[in-house]
Amino acid sequence: MNLLRALATVSSMTLVSRILGFVRDAVIARLFGAGLGTDAFFVAFRIPNLLRRLFAEGAFSQAFVPILAEYRTRNGVGETRLLVDRVASALSLAVLAVSVLGIFAAPWIIYASAPGFSATPEKFQLTVAMLRITFPYLVFISLVSLAGGILNTWSRFAVPAITPTLLNVSFIFCALVLAPYFHPPVMVLPWAVLGGGVLQLSLQLPYLARIGMLPRLRLDFSDPGLRRILRLMGPAVFGVSIAQLSLLINTIFASFLANGSVSWLYYADRMMEFPTGMLGVALSTVLLPSLSKYYSGDATDSYSRLLDWGLRLTLLLALPAAVGLALLAVPLISTLFHYGHFSVEDVWMTRRALVAYSIGLVGLILVKVLAPGFYARQNIRTPVKIAVITLVSTQLMNLVLIGPLKHAGLALAIGLGACLNAGLLYYKLRQHRIYRPQPGWAQFSYKLGLALLVMAAVLRGAIGRESWWLVAAWQQRAAGLLGIVCLGAATYFATLWLLGFRVRDFSRHAAE
Repeated sequence: MNLLRALATVSSMTLVSRILGFVRDAVIARLFGAGLGTDAFFVAFRIPNLLRRLFAEGAFSQAFVPILAEYRTRNGVGETRLLVDRVASALSLAVLAVSVLGIFAAPWIIYASAPGFSATPEKFQLTVAMLRITFPYLVFISLVSLAGGILNTWSRFAVPAITPTLLNVSFIFCALVLAPYFHPPVMVLPWAVLGGGVLQLSLQLPYLARIGMLPRLRLDFSDPGLRRILRLMGPAVFGVSIAQLSLLINTIFASFLANGSVSWLYYADRMMEFPTGMLGVALSTVLLPSLSKYYSGDATDSYSRLLDWGLRLTLLLALPAAVGLALLAVPLISTLFHYGHFSVEDVWMTRRALVAYSIGLVGLILVKVLAPGFYARQNIRTPVKIAVITLVSTQLMNLVLIGPLKHAGLALAIGLGACLNAGLLYYKLRQHRIYRPQPGWAQFSYKLGLALLVMAAVLRGAIGRESWWLVAAWQQRAAGLLGIVCLGAATYFATLWLLGFRVRDFSRHAAE
C-alpha cells in the first residue's frame, strides 16, 4: 500500500470528523455559550478522555500495535488471533473496573481535578453528575481503540479514521433534538458522549469479523504476548500519565480564573485538534505499523528513511497550518462560534488562547511522528524520561505566564512544552543512531520558508479589518473564510510547485 495514499485516506476521513466536530462545537456554543454549564461539562468530559488516552490511544496502543505487528509477521494467524482474544479480555476487565470505581469516586475526582469549582456548589454538583454519566464511555472507547489498532495493522485505515465522526453525530443530534427534554438542557451532553461510544464500537465490530479478528472472551494473564504488552505498558502508562497530568494541572489553574476560561481554552484547543488530528494522528497511524514491521525485519535503513519521510511531510503541512491559525484566529472563531450566547468577549478571549497554542502546533505534531520512532522499537522508557522533563518545564512556564497572560499563558506553556518535547525526541533519535537525515534538507527548508512567507503576506492582506468579522452576517463570514483559506492554500502549494516540489516525490510504500 502507498503510504501517501493511506495518509490521504486517513486525513480525509479525519477531515470529515473534524468538520462535524466544528459543527458540534458551534451547536454547543450557540445553545449553551461559555459559562458555568459548559465549564462543568468540559471538565467532566476531560476525565474519561484522559483515561481514554491512558488505556486506549496512549499507553495501550503504544505497547499493543508493535507486538501485534511482530506476531503477525513472525508467529502466524493462530497465535495472533489468540493474542487479540486475551488482550481484549484483559483490557475490557481493566476499563470496566476503572469505570465503576470512577462513578463512585466522582466527587473526589472533581475536588482533585477542578478544586476551584467547590466554591460554587451548583457548578460542582453539576460536574459530578455529568462525570458519572460519561465514565462508562471509557469502556466503549477503549475497545474502539483496540479494534482500530488491529485494523490499522491489517492496513484497514479508513474505518478507524471515520469512526470518530459518530461521536460528533451523537453530540449534534442530542443537542439539537433532545436538549429540551433535560433539566438543565446542558445535561444532554454527557448522555451524547455515552451514546457516541456505543455507536463507534458498533461500527467497527463487523470489520474485525471480516478479517477474522473479532475478539472472544479468553482471559489468560500467563500469555507471554500479553505479559510483554503489560511490561511495556508500565513505563507507557507513566509517560502518558505525565502528559495528561500536564493538561489536568492546566485545568486546575484555569478553574481559579474567570468564568469561561476553561471554555475559551477548550474552543481554542478544538481548533488546534483539526491540524493535529489530520496531520499528527494520521501520520502516527500510518507510520507505527510499518516502523514496527521494519524493526521486526531488522530493516534499519528503511526504518530511518520512513522517519525522514514523516518529518518532511510534517513540516510541509504543519508549518502553514500554524501560520494560518495565528493569522486567521478571529475569522475562524467568529465564523465557527460567534452565535447565540457566544459573545464578542468570548471571541477575543478564545483568540488569545488560539494564537498562543499555534506557536506550539508544529511541536505537537512532530511529537506524534517522532515518538513512534521509539514505540515501534518497543522502547517506551526514552519518551517517558523526556515527558517528565516536559511536564516540569511546562508547569514552570505556567507559573511564569499565567500572571500576565491569564488563560492564554496556559496555552502558550503547553505549546512551548510540546516544542521542547519534540526537540528532545529528535536529539535522542539522532544520538541513538535510529534516525539519519536523508540528503537535501537545506534546500527543502529554504524552499519551504519562502513559500510560507508568500502565503503569510497574501493571508494578511486578504483578512482586512478584524472588526468586520464580528459584525458581518454568518453567510458573509463563511464565504469570506472559505475564500481566504482556499487562497492561502493555493498560494502556498503553487509557490512550492514553482520551486520544484512534486507530489510523486513524497510517494512511499508501506512495509509488507
